[in-house]
Amino acid sequence: MGLDKDLASVQESRDLVTAAHEAWKTWSRASQDEVDRVCAAMSSAGVQASERLGRLAQEETGYGVAAHKKIKNEFGSRVVWESIRDLKTVGVIRHDPDRRLYEIAWPMGVVAALIPSTNPTSTTFFKALIAIKARNGIVFSPHPAAKRCTYEAAHTMALAAENAGAPKGLIGCLQQVSLPGTQELMTHRQTAIILATGGTPMVRAAHSTGKPAYGVGPGNVPVYVDRSADVEKAARYIVASKAFDYSTICATEQSVIADLPIASKLAELMRAEGAYFTDPKETDALRKVIFQADGSPNTTVVGKSAPFVAEVAGFRVPPDTRILVTALSKTGRDEPLSHEKMTTVLGWYEVDGWEQGCERSIAIIQAGGIGHTQIIYATDERVIMAFGLEKPVFRILVNTMGTLGAIGLTAGVMPSLTLGSGGVGGAITGDNVSAYHLINIKRLAYETMAPPLEAFLPGEKPISPTAEEMERVVQQVVSEILEFKRN
Repeated sequence: MGLDKDLASVQESRDLVTAAHEAWKTWSRASQDEVDRVCAAMSSAGVQASERLGRLAQEETGYGVAAHKKIKNEFGSRVVWESIRDLKTVGVIRHDPDRRLYEIAWPMGVVAALIPSTNPTSTTFFKALIAIKARNGIVFSPHPAAKRCTYEAAHTMALAAENAGAPKGLIGCLQQVSLPGTQELMTHRQTAIILATGGTPMVRAAHSTGKPAYGVGPGNVPVYVDRSADVEKAARYIVASKAFDYSTICATEQSVIADLPIASKLAELMRAEGAYFTDPKETDALRKVIFQADGSPNTTVVGKSAPFVAEVAGFRVPPDTRILVTALSKTGRDEPLSHEKMTTVLGWYEVDGWEQGCERSIAIIQAGGIGHTQIIYATDERVIMAFGLEKPVFRILVNTMGTLGAIGLTAGVMPSLTLGSGGVGGAITGDNVSAYHLINIKRLAYETMAPPLEAFLPGEKPISPTAEEMERVVQQVVSEILEFKRN
């Protein structure tokens, strides 16, 4: 039975890629007006379906908060579309008259899109829009725990696109989900590029196919609160951000690093916002339930409320508790809770001064989030810039939420649900991935200067061997012939 399911999944992948490729042949010749009309229709359909699909995603996966998923769905459709609406993706997109250079957009082909269970519908909206805006086809592979809601999101986008004039089959989604089917999707000869958003094993699999791939590394986001910070704002934002959709966005805050002069006030204000600071016994209980023995997330508590997580760990908290905060002193292998926690548990460190805050931040980043994101609350521009210059991450957010800032809703970075971690994080880019990452650019270049005269000169005359050199070669040949005859 399992083999039959795998074979059916493989065949479905082949059929969907073939259909998307055939549709892409037509779509690759679409005008900019046609592309933008289709994408506008897709965006509108996504916004209209945001609440319904937010509920469906939460019900199917058991992760997060339906109302928060609605916000993410609206972001993945409306905000993402607004960010790329004016982007030229057809024909000549730039002209430099001084260099006599034209840049011409060229689509890639069929995109294989891997979708996580934590943000299934919003990521599907987002990837469909950026792929179609770049005149590509796209086929989705859902996470098995989110296959229904992912399919519904993809179908919403496909139906809107087709009704607005896109060819049928341009957007597809696996319904018979299996590992062999996903592998077939990624390695199919007509798959041009892979967009992998999800856990480390998924991203590694995408990078190992030999196909071009955009993948994201894990997030393990430290948030440093400096003595110069607006502490009330920091407390309000940190608790709300960590509790948002029960910590299922990769840029969610994972550890607070509090500067000593404001640490007690910050803790007090966070308690007022719904943070529960665990005692040593409760902290140790959390260490045992947040992760599996191999270090992978315990899916029982992923994307769950703070009271639920506490109960699984064996203790109770007030029912209005929004997050659990654990005081820590170590990072890395010696402290499991210093790693990414895909649930409502937040680490807490105290330091004396921004230099120590910088060191602790780097230690946390190197424990699992290299290349991803750092947050800082401060008003001292010298400290802010020091963090910007020194941290091995590609998003440094200042005085804003990690969840909504890193994806580009509350900060000026590109709106995206695929956040690159750069070369240091094992990714091809540190950008927030968007439509311009899914086009190639041709260069039409006119001559700007005449070649140097030396380029037209004939080559040097060949040098003839001397009589002595020729005599030496003849003697060598005769010697070899005589040796051969003797043997």
